[in-house]
Amino acid sequence: MTFAWYGHLKNLKSSPLYWAVLISWGIAFFEYCLQVPANRIGAGYMSLPQLKVSQEIITMIVFSVFAVLYMKVPLTKNFFFASLCLIMAAYFIFKDAAPK
Repeated sequence: MTFAWYGHLKNLKSSPLYWAVLISWGIAFFEYCLQVPANRIGAGYMSLPQLKVSQEIITMIVFSVFAVLYMKVPLTKNFFFASLCLIMAAYFIFKDAAPK
């Protein structure tokens, strides 16, 4: 979803908004075709909150790589602190989890 949501800011700045929306929806559709089955599979092993926290961690990792390498956003301490918050979220959401 990262590229669908933010890629147009670099590539389609001069294009009409409707064009950026259509292209983004096309990219997002492909990503949803992967995400929905992944959630169904993951639901057999994790609770709903665990699935969501896992998704947010993966999203932050992908977004960080995208932002730094593709969009040329400098890596700052804020990326580190946000990642630390997600690590703590994962710790607390999985801490007392009994295996399914």
